[in-house]
Amino acid sequence: MPADTALFVIDVQNDFCPGGALAVDGGDQIVSGINTLMDEHSCVILTQDWHPAGHSSFASSHEGKGPFELIEMPYGPQVLWPDHCVIGSHGASFHPDLRTDTAQMIVRKGFRPHIDSYSAFFENDRSTATGLHGYLQERGIRSLVLTGLATDFCVAYSALDAARLGYGVEMHESLCRAIDLDGSLAAAKSQLRDAGVKIS
Repeated sequence: MPADTALFVIDVQNDFCPGGALAVDGGDQIVSGINTLMDEHSCVILTQDWHPAGHSSFASSHEGKGPFELIEMPYGPQVLWPDHCVIGSHGASFHPDLRTDTAQMIVRKGFRPHIDSYSAFFENDRSTATGLHGYLQERGIRSLVLTGLATDFCVAYSALDAARLGYGVEMHESLCRAIDLDGSLAAAKSQLRDAGVKIS
């Protein structure tokens, strides 16, 4: 792959794989293919959901609310999730078979207690930056290839933000898996296509 293309591996963590607190069906099935794809890229970036205990996106932080309910937060609608990817926990660790030695950067997101973060680029307020865009600009990266979990949330949000920032974006759908919450997968794919993201 060209030197100005980066491979993103989004949130391939234990809690998003079978047996995890927020397991995505087949989440572990993409690991081998992602590992192989790493050899084709000179720039590999991993993202990691990284929540403090009691995070505001956890259903357990809201009395009377359950997982997957939707609430209104100061920054907009927020899906409430089971407690997951708590800082330092086994669930927050990368899947044990995922190659991490090839990564040149690991972006941890969702560590602010009162705001969730799906995208690798911005918190869910759509304005608080992670700093990733600046890193990519310094590296001369112009195109991104996205893989990981989950297609319809963190992968899609990252891809949409990347397109908005002017990157060429391709999502390898075969190396992603979705939650598909109330039609969220179809909605995400429609948004991705409208934004010019290539789905392969």
